[in-house]
Amino acid sequence: MGLWTAWLEWLVLGAGHELMLFASVGILLIGLDDLLFDALWLATRRRDAPPVPDTPPIDGRVAVFVPAWDEADVLPAMLHRTLAAWRGEDFRLYVGCYPNDAATLFAVSPLAARDRRLRLVIGDREGPTTKGDNLNRLWAALGEDERAEGIRFAAVVLHDAEDHVHPDELALYRRCLGECAMVQIPVVPMIKRAERWVGGHYADEFAEAHGKEMVVRSRLGLPLPSAGVGCALTRSALALLAIERGGEPFCCDSLTEDYEIGMLIGAYGLGTRFVDTAGPAGGRIVSRGAFPSEIETAVRQKSRWIAGIALAGWDHLGWPDSRQGGAALPAHRLWLARWMLWRDRRAPLSALILLAAYAGAILTGLGVAGQWLLGWNAIVLEDGVRLFLAFNLLLLCWRVGMRGHFAARWYGLGEALISVPRAFVSNVIAILAARRAVTLYWRMLRSGEVVWDKTDHCRSEPIHEDAFARKAAR
Repeated sequence: MGLWTAWLEWLVLGAGHELMLFASVGILLIGLDDLLFDALWLATRRRDAPPVPDTPPIDGRVAVFVPAWDEADVLPAMLHRTLAAWRGEDFRLYVGCYPNDAATLFAVSPLAARDRRLRLVIGDREGPTTKGDNLNRLWAALGEDERAEGIRFAAVVLHDAEDHVHPDELALYRRCLGECAMVQIPVVPMIKRAERWVGGHYADEFAEAHGKEMVVRSRLGLPLPSAGVGCALTRSALALLAIERGGEPFCCDSLTEDYEIGMLIGAYGLGTRFVDTAGPAGGRIVSRGAFPSEIETAVRQKSRWIAGIALAGWDHLGWPDSRQGGAALPAHRLWLARWMLWRDRRAPLSALILLAAYAGAILTGLGVAGQWLLGWNAIVLEDGVRLFLAFNLLLLCWRVGMRGHFAARWYGLGEALISVPRAFVSNVIAILAARRAVTLYWRMLRSGEVVWDKTDHCRSEPIHEDAFARKAAR
């Protein structure tokens, strides 16, 4: 019994020490990376360009692409909202469906028959294929309409089947696309009280990503990833990508074709811009949408993002200055662009560090319990290690504080306070999603097939306006 206890003590204390050491070094590196980015955000806060340019708005009809697979529950409501919100605007809404998705077809067909602004596009292949393939079918339908009607669309707007669009969204795109090739507006996840812990962690992450990350990239003129919703691109920019890809601008073998298209446009030297501004009525012009409210669906969605951006995206995009035919960047901007890509692709490493930290904390707790109950040796921390851990604790407090700051700006103080314990939920989902992403990527490599692993949506309504909107309304 004594030998067994001694072996268990060696295993628990030794493994706990090594895991905590690995996690501490990782947290330090990731924390310093984030701290440097925060310093860049603070240093560039006074360098914002005017929210809306003074250039004349672009003329012509706007196409709105909404790919759909198994969206009968939410798509009709979204179409009703969009058609009503953009009454008077010159646009055509293309909905991409599949011949074997009868429920969605039956839900959308009556609306398409009544409103000429709505165009139902049924693909020639059974679904689901990929979202990129669906979008390419909508692009082909747009070209067919242009040839049949003798017109040329000015821009393409991307949205999903569950989105809540803003009434002033198209007008903003028209003004901004006069000087750049792509415009992205903030994406604001809706929080429902019953789904606050899982669904709410998306609010924390988007508040920081679209309140800081995208803002800094836009200020520095770096390529911007498209969020796939609340995004507008000039028709000329999509035509350029279509020429390179044999007529199809969207990547069919990608899980994150929206992310890649924004980065490719920037790689060609075309302007991309993130715009966070208020409309004439005072509210922020944003794209709202519901996000998964259960652990399983959240893990599925995030694993798709990680596999598409951090793993397969590396294969598709490489690193800045590695693409032939792309625009050459100055040396300082080249390294900044590489840094941003590293930040996009570090999710698997971050998840591994988090897993090691939690496992190390559990083993350390077992070591303390063994000391009390079994007389194990006490855990001794040298002064250098204590200082190291104290610095990491400060970095973690700063990180949580920054997330709470942006959550407060978007959703108010209540959600900011909840974002602190909700960070644990976010970390658990990130760990599970990274594991699934590696498996998903491995299957893609072995089979050569990519399938639209879409998120299931249900009807939802926002429970409140965001904090920025309330301030603007005053």
